[in-house]
Formats: sequence, structure tokens, C-alpha cells
Amino acid sequence: MQADLLFEQATLFDGEELLDSPVSIAVADGTVIGVGTDLSHLVGPATVHRDLGGAFVMPGLVDVHNHHAVAGRAELFELVVPIGASLDEVLAAVAEQAAITPEGGWIVGGPWGTNLLGELNSSASLARLDAAAGGRPVVLIEDSRHNRWASTEALRLAGILDGDRSTSDEPGVLRDPSTGRPTGVLLEGAGLRVEYAMAEAGGFTEAQHRAASARGVEILNSFGITAFQDAAASLDMLRALHGLDAEGRLNAWVVTSITINDEIFGFTPIGQELVDLAEPFRSAHHRPDFVKVFLDGVPPARTAAFLEPYLPDEEHGHEFTGAMLIPQAEFAELMASIAGQGLGLKVHCAGDAAARAVLDATQALRERGDTRTRVHIAHGQFLSDADLPRLAELDVTADMSPFVWFPGVIPQALSEVLPQPLAGRIQPNRTLTDLGARLAMGSDWPVSPTPNPWFGIHGLVTRADPFRRTPGTLWPEQALTVVEALRVCTSRGAEAIGLGDTIGRIAPGFSADLAVLDANPFERDPLELADTRVVETWFEGRLVHSRAD
Repeated sequence: MQADLLFEQATLFDGEELLDSPVSIAVADGTVIGVGTDLSHLVGPATVHRDLGGAFVMPGLVDVHNHHAVAGRAELFELVVPIGASLDEVLAAVAEQAAITPEGGWIVGGPWGTNLLGELNSSASLARLDAAAGGRPVVLIEDSRHNRWASTEALRLAGILDGDRSTSDEPGVLRDPSTGRPTGVLLEGAGLRVEYAMAEAGGFTEAQHRAASARGVEILNSFGITAFQDAAASLDMLRALHGLDAEGRLNAWVVTSITINDEIFGFTPIGQELVDLAEPFRSAHHRPDFVKVFLDGVPPARTAAFLEPYLPDEEHGHEFTGAMLIPQAEFAELMASIAGQGLGLKVHCAGDAAARAVLDATQALRERGDTRTRVHIAHGQFLSDADLPRLAELDVTADMSPFVWFPGVIPQALSEVLPQPLAGRIQPNRTLTDLGARLAMGSDWPVSPTPNPWFGIHGLVTRADPFRRTPGTLWPEQALTVVEALRVCTSRGAEAIGLGDTIGRIAPGFSADLAVLDANPFERDPLELADTRVVETWFEGRLVHSRAD
């Protein structure tokens, strides 16, 4: 076979190791057919030569946890609140959007920071939101994507308010203690009612869903990402990805996680009904091979399940540990059912008690002889010391997402609700690696403000803030080496999503997915890894991104 394309003089990290000298990479029909210093036997008269002049090349990166369509939709069709915005800045953004929104039209967007939750939770703040929106329905998502702030009109349309009277006694509908009225802050599943109300008002069209997915993939390609797992898929998303692939416009390998229980998105249908609908949307580059289960919430809202209590507050007292959304026995039955259908499980676990529940249920699967079902502990920033060896023993992937293994807003919010030293023991990457566990990195974009994997890699190697906003390091003993961090983002991520024999490496037989960088990360100051830029991204031997400068 002769090559269609020959990359020459590439400084290559092949997904496992940095090769000793520049090499050539031969590609035919979108697949790598040779890697070496002399590939003349694969060159023919039609071969296109591309001299890289020693540039650093690595496999296309793998993001095992994001919400690409949610992010694409936000960029194209929603209000974007500046990262770290104050309440005044959030309200100014709403007022600006209201000026171009028809009367009665919905204003949807975000994110507002978790650190604002207390400030938003008052009748006075709700009144200011109503004024900024000119009485329009508003729903703004919090940065964890688990909680919302809704205007009075949105609460009315959702049936949470009837005039001045609250119609809901859900614990997730927060109230002003002085008046008893909802403040518009809606925790976890309580926020789904405003999502359903918005959908009833029209929602998004099929064309908009497809455009959102396409834009999400385009942004991911710009960071060298050529494969990803969407961590919570809806029917609209499955349809959009299938349509893009049929049109030849899906420039990434996509593994979707079918949403089983929905605490935050407002998708319909979900659960087994959606599982039963998913298979016809499988295509060459789209694999609906996982389900997504929410097993708990998030620590700042005290909805994550922990083994030891949160710091005490007036509402919860001294012994509150949070709770799982699904009882242990019921979850184990669900896992067995999903495994029996040949699907993997990505399980949201923000607290160590939830993570232990996943490990216990997985152990039961393995003891029954199931060695094939892929299981991800999604997020898993907190793991009990006793549970750390079990990830390798049970072949459970640590889905590290979002990028929070360095000082910043989220670790600070965690320290306000969790006791020390627990609050500072986030993501034990070194320990897990030394124990032989599989680590895979996910951005959780748009929970994380960017899917740029180099921010995550910077944090993995230095445990310092790649955004350069917060000084110091977070549990620096858990840092990884550069080669370990790159494996996490390539070959290990590919293995985690079930594509380890197709992507994640540059070797014969693998998809010709490459990222060409502006510098060699092995030669950079580790504190400059976040400055790494992708010059070109290639997917199946096609150029899908080129840096324009």
C-alpha cells in the first residue's frame, strides 16, 4: 500500500513514549500505515509530502467527559455571563440581553459562580433580576451546571409560584427566610421545572441542535481534540450527531452516554426508553456505548454523598453527610441491567460515599464473571484511602473532570463546606497511577470554562493554577510527569471510552488523528504548559483545524 500523505521530520510522542529522533508518519485512507525514519517503500507518485521541520506531534487528544452540545448551544444561542462575574455584572449582562429579547421571550444562559449562591438567595436579589429582565422569564445556570437562578416570571411559568404564593415545597426550591417566598435559586432537580417550561414555550429546533453539536466539535478540534465522550446525551443530541456524520461533518470520534436519570438538564425521554431509542443513531464515528447515571450532587450545595460529615451549618447540623440519589441496592440492580445490555456506565460521583457505592456494585459484577463492562467514576475528586487500590483491582476508570486539581474557585468553595484535610485532598492522581489505575481526563466543559486540555495537563504536572489567578499548589505530592499526563489524554482516554484499538496512538492500524503543537511540552518549563498551542489538528488524515496567525 502506498501512502496518500507522508508527514516528515516529526518529533513524536506516539501515545506511550517520546521517540528518540524525528520520524515520518505514513497515512493511507485515513489510517496510519507506517512510522519510522525510512518509509520510502510506502511512498508513491501520488503521495503528498508534508515536512514538519521537527515540530512536535502527538495523537489527537481524548476528552472523556464533556457536554459539547450544551457548550455549543450556549455559544450560539444563549447569554454568556463572564467567568467570575459579580452579581452586578450578572444583572448587567441580563439587562443587555433583555434589550434585544422580545417581550415575553426567555433569557437563558450563564454561568454564575458557585460562590454567589448565598448572595442570590434573597428576595432582594430576585427583585433585581426581575427588573434587569424587564419581567421576562430568565433561567441562569450555575457553574457546576447543577443549580439555577430563575426570575419570578420563569417561576410562575414553571408552576413554582402562583401570584405571590409558592406552590412547591420541594427542598431544592430555596426560600428567603424572612418572607418564605422562593428566591429563584433552584438546586439540582428542582430546576428541571423551569427547563420543561422553557421547552413548552418552543425550546430549540433540530437545526439548532445540529448547529450546536457542530460548533462544539469545531471548538474541540481547535484544541487538538479528535475524540470525546459526551457525558449526558439526549435524543436531540443523538439525532444531531448521527445527522452530522451522515453529512460527513462529524470531525471527531464521539462516544455518547445515554442519560438514565436527569437531575440537571431537563431531557426527555430518559432512562430505558432513551436506551431503547439510541441504537439506530450509531454511525461510523458515533458510538452510543455508555449510559450516564447521577448518583449524587455537588459538594457546595451539600448534595454530594460523603463518608464523613460536612462542616455544620444551621440547616444541616453536625452529622450531615449528604445522600445518594439512588439507594445502593437499587443502583446495583441498575448497573447489572445496564451491563446486561452491553453498555458501559459513567457514574457521577462527587463524594467518596458515592464512589464507594460504584466500586461495591462493580465488585459484585466482577465476582459474577463480568470483566468487560466499562465503568467510570465520573469526577471522583474524593476517594477514600481504603478505596484507592480498588480502581485498578476492579478495572474502574477514574474520569478526572473538571480541571480542579489546582487552587481556584471550586477548591475554595469546597473548603467552605468540607472539613480539612478532606477538602484539600482532591484527585489523588499520583497514588492512583502508582497503584495501576487507569486515569482519563475530561474537561466537563462548559462546567470548566474551556475544554483546552493543556490547562488540565498543566495542573496534572504542577498542581498549580494554569489560569494564573490563584497562587500556590494543591496537594503537590499528587503531581504526574509530562509523559504520564500525555498518556492520560491520549492512549488511556482511548482505552477508557472503548476505542483503545482505534485511536489514542500514532502507530500502524490506528486512525490518523494528530495534533501538531507550537512547542515540545517535554522541553517547556512546566509552569508554561498552559501556554501550549495547537497549530494543526488532523482527523483521519484530514486537516480539520489550522491556527490562523
